[in-house]
Amino acid sequence: MTRAWTAPALLCAGLALLAAPALAQQSAPASAPAPAPAAQAAVADAQGKPLGTVTFTKFPHGILVHGQLEGLAPGWHGIHIHENGACTPDFKAAGGHFAAQGAKHGLEAEHMHYGELPNIWANESGKAGFEAITHMVTLTDGADGLFKQGGTSIVVHAQPDDYLSQPAGNSGDRIACGVIKKP
Repeated sequence: MTRAWTAPALLCAGLALLAAPALAQQSAPASAPAPAPAAQAAVADAQGKPLGTVTFTKFPHGILVHGQLEGLAPGWHGIHIHENGACTPDFKAAGGHFAAQGAKHGLEAEHMHYGELPNIWANESGKAGFEAITHMVTLTDGADGLFKQGGTSIVVHAQPDDYLSQPAGNSGDRIACGVIKKP
């Protein structure tokens, strides 16, 4: 026998299907909590106004970069890990992109910068929540480590990264910066 589904019945069936995974999760044993961030950067604009935080958490297959920023111009922005653990007296103190000797900027480069990250989007209110996974850095003091001698920083740019142009993706002025530190 075939059943003729009405719109309300389909809606109720859909809600039940959506609720089933939630109920299953409630009765399932609790999973291990996510690891705590091993590094973080308090990001501020050029006047020192806090814009939010970017954290770095080690997982078995990469470093999760998680950010919550506000006060940005709406639209796309390049964001990169930079080679120096300094943002003042101006954002130029952060140096260039965090990279091995001879590395090139961009997704087409055979040996790309350690600090390459995907662009972020700020909504019409200037808020950007984002996550990315990188395999290019470690949470150590080694050559590819965020805690290397001299430290590292994260810099937000005025424009999006084109992922090609040398040396920095044509991403415009540095508009925000934060030194990456252990929490």
